Amino acid sequence: MAEGLLKSFDPRIEVHSAGTKPAEQVNPHATRVMKEIGLDISGSYPKTVDGFLNEEIDYIITVCGDADENCPVFQGSVGRRMHIGFPDPAEATGAEEEILGVFRQSRDEIKAKFQELYESELKPQLDAAACRAF
Repeated sequence: MAEGLLKSFDPRIEVHSAGTKPAEQVNPHATRVMKEIGLDISGSYPKTVDGFLNEEIDYIITVCGDADENCPVFQGSVGRRMHIGFPDPAEATGAEEEILGVFRQSRDEIKAKFQELYESELKPQLDAAACRAF
């Protein structure tokens, strides 16, 4: 969801979402709640962070609860590393509507925090150069 939201803010920003233990597919609940706000992430797929360890990256942004502590060391150039943590909605239990409610709440929290980051840091940099965020 974070990747889809960041991409929606500005087409100039290059965003890649990757994890240390990626799922086999994007959670269908995430796809559904993103579609509710007009963003189609159905073509996305989970990627491993290993493919990006030697890349030049402006921002590494960890979002999962323990990702900040478990993120591997990047060998390439990293401009800024930050943690903007959210509970993992994939751990939600209950009836379908309850689970979707948790995903909606996560989506909205991610959108608010990343919109703030975009407005305060990323957007000003985009005028000078393309920005890559993870």
